[in-house]
Amino acid sequence: MKGCVHTGGTDLAKSHPNQITCCSKSGQGKVEFPHSYKISMGAYEEKKETCGTICLKYVLFTFNFLFWLAGGVVMAVGVWTLVEKSDYISLLSSKTYAASAYILVLAGAIVMVTGVLGCCATFKEQRRLLRVYFVLLLCIFLLEILAGVLAYIYYQQLNEELKQNLRETMIKKYEQKSYEDITRAVDKLQQEFKCCGSNSSADWAASIWIRSRESENRVVPDSCCKSPTEFCGRRDHPSNIYKVEGGCISKLEKFILDHLKIIGAVGVGIACVQIIGMVFTCCLYRSLKAEPY
Repeated sequence: MKGCVHTGGTDLAKSHPNQITCCSKSGQGKVEFPHSYKISMGAYEEKKETCGTICLKYVLFTFNFLFWLAGGVVMAVGVWTLVEKSDYISLLSSKTYAASAYILVLAGAIVMVTGVLGCCATFKEQRRLLRVYFVLLLCIFLLEILAGVLAYIYYQQLNEELKQNLRETMIKKYEQKSYEDITRAVDKLQQEFKCCGSNSSADWAASIWIRSRESENRVVPDSCCKSPTEFCGRRDHPSNIYKVEGGCISKLEKFILDHLKIIGAVGVGIACVQIIGMVFTCCLYRSLKAEPY
């Protein structure tokens, strides 16, 4: 009989994936598997993994671990920019520099959470988790690209902004009420970069504070002095104060440009690495069959 194999008194053959056809001399009948058995067989087939899928899982797991570490680096760069150099941010009229740093902090925090989620999604092999993971990767990618673009735009505008605003900020807001952060930033700037005034020490002659009684006959702030002591700013001789060509504006510009390069490079660099992660995620997603409901 076609489709049957004779084994003793009974023949067995598969005429349907979920049925067994029994053939004998007296006749034939079909025995159908219970529904629960069919489901278990389907689940078993979905759990079978190829060598490529297994390798892909471990590659993606390794990527997620490195991605988690990278998130920590991104967040650290953003926090360092905001905490260590926050005083200088108050000297800038534009908030783009600070915005870039805040975006990096946010992206770094999301990256670390996403890295953990990615590891769970990889080992549990759940397509729904992989979908969530991919969407988070895409959001972080866009955030970091945004940080990089903002850093680049501000990089182009920085010189003009400093020329227009730094001198005005120094002469109008230094040692004035409600501008304590500006005073602190200017003093730190002049001491750290060994400079005096925006373009030169002569800028301080137009300062509201220097021309007032509160300055007590100082011609420059004490922070201009090479060895700062009280009232040392009364003498502006080169042996006493910093008289650097270009003043503080050139020093601050170089400092911010260097940090913008770091912010931009970190943001774009991590974003490019994420593209690899998204490709691996798509590959693993496709290799897994739809989850049974």
